Amino acid sequence: MSEHLWRIGPRAEAFGDEEVDCHRRLRGPYTGVGTLLRRLVPDAHGRWPDLVARHALEILSAAPELSGLIGAGPQTLTSLAIPSERTRIYPANRTRRLAHGIFEFLRSYAELAGHDPLTLAFTNLDEADHTDQEFAAIALRRARSGPLRFVITTRTRNVVDELSASLHQYARQTTAPPRPDDACTDEEALRAFIGADCVSDDPRQLTAYATADPAVVARLHDERAAELTGGDSSLGLGALLHHLEHGSDPAQAGSTAMLDAANHCFDMGFYHALLDIVPRGRAITDPFEEQERHWLLTTKMTTALASLDRSLESLPYYDELRERYTIPMVHLFCSYAMAMLYTRHHPPEHKDHHQAKVLLNNAVAIASLLPDLEQRTFQTVFQNNGKALVEMHLGNLPGSLDLVNEGVRRLDAELDPDKHQLHRSVLLNNRAKVLVALGRVEEALADLDAVIEVDPNYPDYYFDRADVWRKLGEPARALADYATATTLTAPFLELHYNRADLLAELGDLEGAVTDLSYVVELEPDQLDARINLISLLIEAGALDTARAHVDEGLRVHPQDARLLHASGLLAVENDDLDLAAREFDHALRVDAGLVAARASRAALAHSRGDQDAAVEDLTAAIELDSANPDLFYNRGFVLQAAGRYREAIDDYTRALVLPGADEPELLQRRGMCEAELVDHR
Repeated sequence: MSEHLWRIGPRAEAFGDEEVDCHRRLRGPYTGVGTLLRRLVPDAHGRWPDLVARHALEILSAAPELSGLIGAGPQTLTSLAIPSERTRIYPANRTRRLAHGIFEFLRSYAELAGHDPLTLAFTNLDEADHTDQEFAAIALRRARSGPLRFVITTRTRNVVDELSASLHQYARQTTAPPRPDDACTDEEALRAFIGADCVSDDPRQLTAYATADPAVVARLHDERAAELTGGDSSLGLGALLHHLEHGSDPAQAGSTAMLDAANHCFDMGFYHALLDIVPRGRAITDPFEEQERHWLLTTKMTTALASLDRSLESLPYYDELRERYTIPMVHLFCSYAMAMLYTRHHPPEHKDHHQAKVLLNNAVAIASLLPDLEQRTFQTVFQNNGKALVEMHLGNLPGSLDLVNEGVRRLDAELDPDKHQLHRSVLLNNRAKVLVALGRVEEALADLDAVIEVDPNYPDYYFDRADVWRKLGEPARALADYATATTLTAPFLELHYNRADLLAELGDLEGAVTDLSYVVELEPDQLDARINLISLLIEAGALDTARAHVDEGLRVHPQDARLLHASGLLAVENDDLDLAAREFDHALRVDAGLVAARASRAALAHSRGDQDAAVEDLTAAIELDSANPDLFYNRGFVLQAAGRYREAIDDYTRALVLPGADEPELLQRRGMCEAELVDHR
């Protein structure tokens, strides 16, 4: 395995088979990754088109210019919706899925091309957008072995926490000597700085730019903007955007470009980039002369804050908009968006579903007064769909269903069937969720069938339908939907987690282990997945692999009681009963309510002949989980072994009336105890 390298220092150089500059001022989100893909994908497409097709979604999200070469990829109603009909936004973790998919493409490319290794150099990563830093953090961790090696250069140590942790753990640090300064005049330094899109940290160029005549600077920015106009679309998220912002017409050309860039980042789920772009756009957009542009920019940022779990920071911006404008659509949007904060995005202690309902009633009232029929119908239905969510959170499932049903009816009755196809599908999907909550699973299946028919490339629908198939006792169909979903999305850990659960139920331990292993490879902090994986590995006798996962889990979660319990189970399997006892004790010190650890410690005490300790632990476990027939069986078994037959009979009898009880075994055990009592009499 080739080690990764982290070179730190001003103007540090990198070296590798492929070197890319990640400075976000060049192309915004995925500046470095997108540049790398634009270089490698043409070769991959010519030699292994199936590989490219498998990762088209991730490739085109980072390098949209490649659509002319590889096609548009699988399209959904979300990606095809015109801006005025776009009602679905991507979750913030979508960029993590994209990063994993891009990493897997690069790893496969390197393997197929015979690289050993393929060295990828990312420069200026501390100046990169969150997307590039997130990718590098994930890639450094996942490329601990294999055909990829990374050389990272940063001017400083100022990177996002996840990247910092990966660099410190997986890369060797070196201090890079700075490149020598170029001999040039102030004018040459200024032109070089702007001509290279203002990303240089050359002190001579920075000084020349800072001290130059502002009129000359603006003219040079205009000239560079003209050179870039008509080029790759991603330039509009970086260099072109920067030059228009600092050229001779920032209030119009710059402001318009800012809104265009914000719209793209919003549609793609690049929320960290929005927090960079929107403040710059607001600064050059007159809130009174360009009212619509200003409030549209602002609401893009507030949505980004909510998506990034910073919803409380968005409230002052909504107040600003409501105070400044009397535009109905501003107040409509603010009411809806604030309602979503109170019912969905705020931390639990700040949620207020009743306040959300108040805000949505205001939104519905405004929508009902809009003069245009199509707008009036759509907006009323849209706001009531939000209200349906609030009713769900308030526990009013019938009321929620009524609102969604009315929305479906109105769109069908009042709008052209070709209008708002995306929101029609959203309504059907939402109705399916309410129906599942109401236990009307077959009706939910019909809605999901309908929505998949009109939007067959949206993976979440297959994920939801698989859950419905499971409830209907159709595991084969659920597995088929999971399989389809994997072909339509970047790596999606929840999908593999749920499929593993189903496979384990069906007795396919190997398949379940494969899926859960993939989940913890994607995200090592997925504790539930790791616990389940360890349990399956122990059951399969793969003790060394289970131990490795316990150790890795404890590195990430050093005081997790379930992992400590699993460590004790492994000690039992290895006949190290003293270590097992210490681990069970440790687990219960951390979490005295961990029933599994109580049961395991009881089993260990029983095996050592200490029946009183075993009964004590099992009694405590039963107090915590009195609906578990296995606990009553186990205590009955221990009591039986201790000759306390009447108490054992009581436990076996109590177990028999609980769901999931093993009746034949319990009846046999109870009969044995009754026979012992007869013998004693």
